[in-house]
Amino acid sequence: MTGYGKAVVAYDDKKINVEVKSLNSKSLDLSARICPLYREKEMEIRQVIANALERGKIDFSIWIEKDAGSEATPINKELMKTYYSQICDIVATTGIPQPQDVFATLLRMPDVMTKTEQEVLTDAEWDVARNAIEMAIQQLVDFRRQEGAALQMKFTEKIDNIQHLMEEIEPYEKARVEKIRQRIIEGLSSIPEVEYDKNRLEQELIYYIEKLDISEEKQRLANHLNYFRETMEEEGHGVGKKLGFIAQEMGREINTTGSKSNQAEMQNIVVKMKDELEQIKEQVLNAL
Repeated sequence: MTGYGKAVVAYDDKKINVEVKSLNSKSLDLSARICPLYREKEMEIRQVIANALERGKIDFSIWIEKDAGSEATPINKELMKTYYSQICDIVATTGIPQPQDVFATLLRMPDVMTKTEQEVLTDAEWDVARNAIEMAIQQLVDFRRQEGAALQMKFTEKIDNIQHLMEEIEPYEKARVEKIRQRIIEGLSSIPEVEYDKNRLEQELIYYIEKLDISEEKQRLANHLNYFRETMEEEGHGVGKKLGFIAQEMGREINTTGSKSNQAEMQNIVVKMKDELEQIKEQVLNAL
């Protein structure tokens, strides 16, 4: 879900700048910095971002740069004339000498150098600004798609690794049945003057071995691996969350397999499977 997009468009004497960044997050967490002129459009801006990006910690900014000439504060000539007339009247009626630098004095008078006009957002300017917003968002979406393609390759590699590790368990799984039987019989033989019913022993061995059987876990894990692959090919909303849920189910089957694995070789393979799955879980937060 990480990405970056920026757009700069011109309108009259302005440059409209839009920047949008995205980091991983389970839900949409939008922080927007909007210049005063476009504040009235904040809800519309948020809706456009939410519809396009869905999830992630989004940092959005839109600001205006103006030409230096247009930024100059105009002199209020009429007010300056009124002040000058009042100064001349005071000088004539009171005899107080006129200031040496009348012009500098007038410029310091209240509101002579104050902007009084209120800038209004027109439909034409908003169309340009919205287009810039959509351009920046599209750049971020394109960035995400590139990241997603690389992520899919990484997921496929990890899923294949888990499947190969699961297949490596089979030889140890078959051999351990005879090892368990032999170990129990040797244990009984080491105890002097102990008689046991061989038929009952076989029944107990079958029960014990069934408790350690991992055939169902292997089958469910194989199904989850295939479902993960199929889900990666889907298009639409919520695929990333779905992959996260499948990864959790894969983890349950791997953990159960580990708890039933009473051989060091099998447990070592399970540890490797957990390591591969943990890397999937870390990266699945990047998927939408």
